[in-house]
Amino acid sequence: MLDRNDKHFDALETRSADARAADQLAKLNAQLAANGMAAVASLDELARLPVLRKADLVARQTATPPFGGLPVRNVAHVFQSPGPIYEPGGVSHDWWRMGRFLHAAGIGAGDIVQNCFGYHLTPAGMIFESGARAVGATVLPAGVGQTELQVRAAKDVGTTAYAGTPDYLKVILDKADEMGVELGITRAAVGGGALFPSLRQEYADRGIACLQCYATADLGNIAYESPGMEGMIVDEGVIVEIVRPGTGDPVPPGEVGEVVVTTLNPDYPLIRFATGDLSAILPGESPCGRTNMRIKGWMGRADQTTKIKGMFVRPEQVAEFVGRHGEVVKARVVASREGEMDVMTVLVEATGADAGALAESAASVMKLKGKVEIVAPGSLPNDGKVIDDQRSYD
Repeated sequence: MLDRNDKHFDALETRSADARAADQLAKLNAQLAANGMAAVASLDELARLPVLRKADLVARQTATPPFGGLPVRNVAHVFQSPGPIYEPGGVSHDWWRMGRFLHAAGIGAGDIVQNCFGYHLTPAGMIFESGARAVGATVLPAGVGQTELQVRAAKDVGTTAYAGTPDYLKVILDKADEMGVELGITRAAVGGGALFPSLRQEYADRGIACLQCYATADLGNIAYESPGMEGMIVDEGVIVEIVRPGTGDPVPPGEVGEVVVTTLNPDYPLIRFATGDLSAILPGESPCGRTNMRIKGWMGRADQTTKIKGMFVRPEQVAEFVGRHGEVVKARVVASREGEMDVMTVLVEATGADAGALAESAASVMKLKGKVEIVAPGSLPNDGKVIDDQRSYD
């Protein structure tokens, strides 16, 4: 059984970059073979493969229910998420790889985890239960709601750890204060929403160490915080890329872009699955000793589709516009108002470009006329935005 006092979950967390890359390449090629795709010679070649988006997955599942014709195996559960999108679930050891995060959060044998993620239709409850089982913890499958009963159960069974959304733990703690009940929760593993610094501090003031993970129903655990508290460490069972929104092209290290994930789970091989979330790669390694790549965590949504003058402008169109012009480094569409009229301005990082020609090209691609302003390379913000809606809706 895993020792909760061990610093790391397993040896994979501290292996060399070369060992990790070789292992991931072998598993990636097995995934590609399962999907009827040709092998790649290096992880860099992954960027040449098409990106799979949620809309694509919905379309595939509609045509071939429930899993879109993907080579899925060892299915123990079928879940439904909004879309609808159907996800398989397995019961083999730590199928969603959540045990690694719970161990980093200090949860293990002897803990009783009050699991306040939902168990109905969506997989979050099972994802965290599977992780708790992997670290030898006992689970109270509480779900959401009936807060007074949650407090009573936490007291009666001796809950020591919480799993759920960041803010629901505060609801339970406040209700316990109201009832005059003292709880024994000292650790929290949260996800499914933003953990704001003020809320983390409130928990710390109550003696609760709270860490967060980044996971989805389709992919399981993607990245997680450790006691090092510097960004999120990418899970050992996935390959993470940060790409330009609307494309599959990796951005330079440190630049904000869309998170694209390839799972190395042979039961459900997803290749280059676009999460729709923004993040950026952090340089270096975590001070906790884990050696895998780190990301900054959730930094917004990549799907910035915006309606201007009654027409939708999409990130894919901005990418197409940039791709037409070798002199253009980067572009950003700004939606604003002048009087009662929408205005589209395209900010273009370029040198020696013709603003008039670029304006004609932008109108052709986006089916909408707008102004083009040429700015110096490197001057646009590093926030992952390719469409910036500055209109006020108050």
